[in-house]
Amino acid sequence: MKYFIITFILLFALSVFANPEDLYKIQLTTLEGKPVKMSQYKGKVLLFVNTASNCGFTPQFKDLVDLQKKYGPQGFQVLAFPSNDFKQDSGSNTEVKKFAEENYKVNFPLFDKAPVRGSDKQPVYQYLVSQRNDILNEVSWNFEKFLVNKKGEVVERFSTRTSPSDAKVIAEIEKRIKE
Repeated sequence: MKYFIITFILLFALSVFANPEDLYKIQLTTLEGKPVKMSQYKGKVLLFVNTASNCGFTPQFKDLVDLQKKYGPQGFQVLAFPSNDFKQDSGSNTEVKKFAEENYKVNFPLFDKAPVRGSDKQPVYQYLVSQRNDILNEVSWNFEKFLVNKKGEVVERFSTRTSPSDAKVIAEIEKRIKE
């Protein structure tokens, strides 16, 4: 119980005191092994999605491609983070990339497959979950979505079951693009 209370206090403090600029200090790696600085996305509306190739929600890739196609020219960017946290993406980075490109014609960056939950979660997901004062502060399943405004603030979190084409998601993206 003591560990839970300490963890809760630390996560709450992170969510209150984390600076949105911290997001842009994070360095990522693409599936091809190329380094990418988050700072290159500064000033854009971002949709972070943890993906998996063998999940019942994998068809959401199609809607993500459609969002990128429609809103990309307006300053929007989908960023996908494959993860095997839920045992539904055991392939290598090369296999994940091939699957996404051949089956869904992905038009957005896919980053190095890494944990999105637990003590080993990658820094970008540490930041994302710390910005939301959700009780568990963990990603609950594949295709959970975090919407980040142009300032680097997490403004919405959408569950796995909320399709990227859902009217709520579209409305929030359009709202954030206009800000």
